[in-house]
Amino acid sequence: MSPVDGETPILTATGLRKRFGALVVLDDVGLSVAPGEAVGIVGPNGAGKTTLLNVLAGAQRPNAGLVRFEGTDVTRLGAAARCRRGIARAHQVPRPFTGMTVFENVFVASAAGGTGRGKDAYQRSIEALELCSMLEIANRRGESLGLLDRKRLELARALATDPTVLLLDEIGAGLTDEEANELVTTIQTLSGRGVAIVWIEHIVHVLRQVVTRLVCIDAGNVIADGPPDAVMADAIVIDAYLGRGAA
Repeated sequence: MSPVDGETPILTATGLRKRFGALVVLDDVGLSVAPGEAVGIVGPNGAGKTTLLNVLAGAQRPNAGLVRFEGTDVTRLGAAARCRRGIARAHQVPRPFTGMTVFENVFVASAAGGTGRGKDAYQRSIEALELCSMLEIANRRGESLGLLDRKRLELARALATDPTVLLLDEIGAGLTDEEANELVTTIQTLSGRGVAIVWIEHIVHVLRQVVTRLVCIDAGNVIADGPPDAVMADAIVIDAYLGRGAA
């Protein structure tokens, strides 16, 4: 649960509990992320990973626990308010605005989700498209894009809000290794610029190209947290995430 040694966390979650009826999905979960740190979240299907991201992003409110961003309690703030403060999210299934161009999709995100307006929002949109290698297709309709470009657009919309923390939910899902590696290059650039990243991903070898720390969740509990090699070699993680005998 500890961020980089000596650094004050930019994002912390303490005692998170989330239930749906009688089903407890998160059970006393804690997480800290330092500025510029890249943290990977792994675990089996149904472990509570996406619910954790929903709570961090403000899409769902926990039944108990706190979320703090830059030292301020944001637990009761919704996703839009958190986005304007600097917490952006790219979803697993990209849903571009139909009837709008790639540029218009990104500009709407920048103007509505960021703090800039007018020229500032325009400039951030151009920078996000350039970073995601999408300037050449900026005038194409969002709904006409293939999966890789939809993923790029989803990432560009998040970046256009000028985040300090970027939450990624299985952004590599459905892509070939070559396509996933193209996104990895962009995410590595962001990490190098000091954007803190929290990334859920089942494609572990892709995830490990970026993150310096792995957190494994199983049945709503954090069962391991540390350097990627140590976490993936942990017998409890192998049992829960990879299955018995995977070692």
